[in-house]
Amino acid sequence: MNGQWTIDSMPDMSGKRVIITGGSGGLGLETAYGFAAKGAKIIMAVRNMQKGYQAADGLLKKFPQASVEVMRMDLADLASIEAFAAGVIGKYEDLHVLVNNAGVMIPPYSKTKDGFELQFGSNHLGHFALTGRLLPLILKTPGSRIVTLSSIAAKKGFIYFNNLHGQIGYSAMKFYGQSKLANLLFARELQKRLSAVGADTLSIGCHPGVSNTNLISRGSGKQAGKAVALLWGLMSQPAAMGALPTLYAATYPSLHGGEYIGPDGKGGRRGYPTIDRSVDHKMNEETMAKLWRVSEKLTGVSYDFSAASEAAKKKGILYGVKL
Repeated sequence: MNGQWTIDSMPDMSGKRVIITGGSGGLGLETAYGFAAKGAKIIMAVRNMQKGYQAADGLLKKFPQASVEVMRMDLADLASIEAFAAGVIGKYEDLHVLVNNAGVMIPPYSKTKDGFELQFGSNHLGHFALTGRLLPLILKTPGSRIVTLSSIAAKKGFIYFNNLHGQIGYSAMKFYGQSKLANLLFARELQKRLSAVGADTLSIGCHPGVSNTNLISRGSGKQAGKAVALLWGLMSQPAAMGALPTLYAATYPSLHGGEYIGPDGKGGRRGYPTIDRSVDHKMNEETMAKLWRVSEKLTGVSYDFSAASEAAKKKGILYGVKL
């Protein structure tokens, strides 16, 4: 669509504030590098503060003039998410980009602090709650964007509404696919609701293809074994390439919201950012709406679009679509 889009293609981000979940390593850190190269003010939302500080030090060595802050947040703990969001809203007047990046992949069966299956609870419900709590700040920031990372695993994903938490059986890969499809459906449903109130905030989904990160540690936080790491390295593209769809989704000026961005290579596994239409068949309106309702109930977080509605009314662009 646009040739070989790279970090050099990004617009200037000077003065713009960006939150990246899981910014201390892998795709999150490479995404932070991209934003730092363009002058953005970066907040790394991380579970492990020591790793966060180490990542921030490395970023500052590469970009000495960068603005980077490390704040603790655990996506597997709704109270932690609430505290983080309150801290951000209490400290800052704007938020230009929220990157819902962090995730766990195919861990042994385990639960979040609130009793949700770990992958669905962290990858989807945690980001659903975080976005909802930060939404007032995002909506008041002109031209803001919410970027949510999915995965090529979403293509075969299914939402098990009768077994969301693995209480009647668990398959690590199937539940990873569920969580990543949920990310994708959330991003599209959020854009639908933003459009309905005339907000200029955009919600865009993306995926990194097959990228060389430590997700294969299966949520342990440890480095994968040498044999597994070697095989994964041969199969995957560098994390810096995997971060490009995120950076594209966050900054490319001609996007309208609701797009899904991924690598342009065969099967979406490698390459440069483009619009990926391979999951259009997964965008079931009833499933999207049901997932939203279930997510609100489970997290206790309801989205407040009133700020966008009032702004839209003043501009005369409220569409009057019932949510």
